[in-house]
Parts: sequence; C-alpha cells; structure tokens
Amino acid sequence: MTLSRVPLIRPPVAFDDVEESLRAVFESGIFTRGEYVENFRAEVAKATTATYAHLTTSATTALSAALRVLGIRPGDEVAVADFSFPATSNAVEEVGATPVFVDVSPETFNMRIDALEAAISDRTRAVIFVSTFGNPTGLHAIRDLCRGKGLPIIDDAACAIGSHERGARSGKIADLSCFSFHPRKVITTGEGGAITTERKEWSDRLGRMLNHGAVVENGRWEFVEPGTNLRLTEFQAAIGIHQLRRLDAIVAERNRIAGEYRKALAPLGFRAQTYASDAGGNSQSVVFRVPEPGMRDRLIAHLKGAKIESTLGTYCLSGTAFNRKRYGKVCPNAESLEKETITLPCYEGMPLDRVLSGIQSFF
Repeated sequence: MTLSRVPLIRPPVAFDDVEESLRAVFESGIFTRGEYVENFRAEVAKATTATYAHLTTSATTALSAALRVLGIRPGDEVAVADFSFPATSNAVEEVGATPVFVDVSPETFNMRIDALEAAISDRTRAVIFVSTFGNPTGLHAIRDLCRGKGLPIIDDAACAIGSHERGARSGKIADLSCFSFHPRKVITTGEGGAITTERKEWSDRLGRMLNHGAVVENGRWEFVEPGTNLRLTEFQAAIGIHQLRRLDAIVAERNRIAGEYRKALAPLGFRAQTYASDAGGNSQSVVFRVPEPGMRDRLIAHLKGAKIESTLGTYCLSGTAFNRKRYGKVCPNAESLEKETITLPCYEGMPLDRVLSGIQSFF
C-alpha cells in the first residue's frame, strides 16, 4: 500500500463550510469593502478583545503600518526579537530604520528582558516582541519595561491569535499587535493579516494609511495623507469568518495534539518550547529542540523518506546572509535554536500515531 503524504498543516476549513458565503459574495457583486470584511474585522476585535482592529494584506504589511503609525523613520533603531521569520526585521528595513537584534530564551524562544535592556540606546524608538509560535510568555514584562522607558511596543503576533498571558488575549497587551492569516497559521485566508490597538488616534491613522490616505467627508473621499492599499477582499473575509467563530475549538485541538507530542517525545530527549504558568499558547507550530546537535537535518530527511513533512523551527535573523553582512553580530541562542529546532505536523484529524512512529523509527 502506498502511504499518503502527511503535510505540515491543513487549513481548518473545507469548501463545503464556505461555499454558501462565497456564492453570496459572487452574487452581491461586491468583492471588496463589503459586509464580510466588516464582519471579519469585528470578529478579529472580538477574538482578541481589542478595542480597534484593522485588516491587512499580511502580517508583514501590518508590521510596516505599525512602524509608520509610530513615526519610525531613517536613523531610528527598533529592537527586534532575533528568533523569527525575516518579515519581522524586513518591516524595520522597509521603513528605513535599523533593526537591533535581541537574543531570546532557549526555553521559551522569546525575547530576553536582560538582552533587551542591553540593546536599548538613545536611538531606540520602538520594540518588536515576537510571540514565537503563538507563545506570549514574557510580553507583559517586556511591555512594562518599555513603558518605563517611554518606548512603544509592537507584538509580532503573527502566530498568536487565540493566545493569552495574565488573563489578557494576544492583541490586547502590546501597544500594537500584528496577526497573520497565512496558510500555516491557526486561522487562514490564504494571505492576509490584521492589526489591533487600544489607541483611537493610532486606529484612525491606520484606517487612512491602509486605504490610500482617505477619509470620507460629506459623502465623498478626501485624501488627507499619503497611503496605500492594504485591504483584504470579501472572499478572504468569508473564508476567515467561519474559522474565527470556532477559534477556541481549533486552538483546543491543536493544544491537545501538542500535549500528545510532548508526552511521547520527552523520553527520547526532545525539549519542548516552555510557557510561563500564566501564559497559554495556541500551538500554531509544534516545535522541539532535538536531543543532540546536528540531528535535526537528518531527522527531517528521515521523515521526508516516510512521506512526513517537517521543517526547521524558524530563523536566527541576525544570522541571515543580509543581516550578517550588514550588521555583523549574531545572537548565540537564536543561532542555536535555528540549528536545533524542528517543526512537526499539527492539524485537526492528523495521523499522529504515524508521525510518532516515524520519529521513533529514527532512533
């Protein structure tokens, strides 16, 4: 019997779930800026308990918009968690500022507060915390440090929809929070993102920036500042609404699967990402440190041979070809995590026993 491939992720939505909504979009003739976009935006605000929410084309564009609304410009420095997808630091480069890479904890994979304190200079204008793989551990502490120094904090919450710390949802904790709806995320619209905030003046500015710098006055558009088009479509919103309304159930199942992985793999020496006791994640990615240095790539190849997809955790930003050449300094914990972490499949209905058997057969 030929085994089917086990993918890293399957989106938690089927065509039958959204067929009626997609048909309604077609029949309405309204493909953008309609009721599905507004309803999805409202559901994002509800899911994060944020006062204000805006939809964007991606978390990357959300990060750039967040930096622009803060007035970040060339010559400014932005402290950035070093273990993340390159979009985090690319957004800083995109607005002409300089990323300053901050090392992370080898246990939580999140920004270390002592490393952040050492990285802050008189040119620092903002901090980007990354809720790595949906883990917000340490976000409140970093936020409190930033407030004491008068620095705004952005949560790169690309992975963190449905996560929480100290009883507060991701999207409500930082000054600005940026989410992703990429296919590898807990909720997907194909591509897409969102940005949340508690400050009306920032929300008003974001609303203009994401829509060509326009406001509606006396029934007509007035273009009051430069802007761009970062709008989500009605089709994407219709797909997202169905998933977001069952977010808690999706997160609960992902966390159950992650727990089964931890129980099975701990005896083999795998080390799971850790959480503070007052933090709860969504298992956006199930990531482990492998038992021995140098083992990760061989394990990925072994699983590929068994038709099981896996990949690295994520990247040491200071160690990318561009950043290493431009800035020189590499953060050691982030560098080790890039080499030693593996991401395993996690989705509803996945053949967990087969994946575990594939891993066990490696040893």
